[in-house]
Amino acid sequence: MSPGSPSFYSLVALALLTVVLVVGALSRGRWRAPNYLRMLWVFALAFSAAELLSFTVAVWILAVFAFASLREYFSLVDIRLEDRWGLLAAFLCIPCVFYLIQIDWYGFFIVSIPVYAFLIIPFLVVLGGGEARGTIFSIGAIDFGLFLFVYCMGHIAYLTRFSTWLGMLLVAGVALCDLVDRRYHPEGGRLGVALRKYLVAMPLPLAISALLGSLAGVPATHRIALGFLMPALVLMGNFTLAAIEDDLGIADGDMGPGKGRLFCGLKSYLFTAPVVFHYLRYATELF
Repeated sequence: MSPGSPSFYSLVALALLTVVLVVGALSRGRWRAPNYLRMLWVFALAFSAAELLSFTVAVWILAVFAFASLREYFSLVDIRLEDRWGLLAAFLCIPCVFYLIQIDWYGFFIVSIPVYAFLIIPFLVVLGGGEARGTIFSIGAIDFGLFLFVYCMGHIAYLTRFSTWLGMLLVAGVALCDLVDRRYHPEGGRLGVALRKYLVAMPLPLAISALLGSLAGVPATHRIALGFLMPALVLMGNFTLAAIEDDLGIADGDMGPGKGRLFCGLKSYLFTAPVVFHYLRYATELF
């Protein structure tokens, strides 16, 4: 394990994040580690496992993470008892999707949820319920959660399958943009605020993309393009999913386990992961 290898960087990140999270746990409420650091710890664990053990271990770490995220989301949505068959199908999609990633069956992975799951789950929701009222909401809520927390998350795993450097590039770039978005609150109208945040955040993914992208073999023009693309996607995802957080009643002051912690920590990655994955897949010849 050399200092220039992805295993070195992932293990250093994992060690530092572990120390920070342990300190937060031992502080007995006096200081609580931000949610996004917990998300980074999971990703660092997966990257370390991919390098030191095997990608199979890493992909199932992310599968468990997707399960926990989807379960939290369903606990916050007003799902009916009659929707249990649709919920069961959504959870069963997780091992299926991540197994497709493990064996590199890209053609089936890419249509597994947007085609097959989105057709099967509405059928099961209707099959399990005698009451028609609320059916549209239930189908939309289940399909939306499955898309965000399994399909979009799966793109992070798939990107890591091709190169741990690429997975680290995505996660690090999003984390830095997310930090700016959460901490920087300029004055002005909605569009003006978004533009100011974008301009402040943009140098960070540009630097990360230049460093990690060069190690992953990403051409220089595409490294620059990713530096412009990632902050826009992070801001778009945070803006959109913040409205869903409000609708679900997720409050910053009461964000414990099962109360929106995973939703809040992951929302910056969910729009960014599939777009960056497909940009790299079709604009470069890396995979």
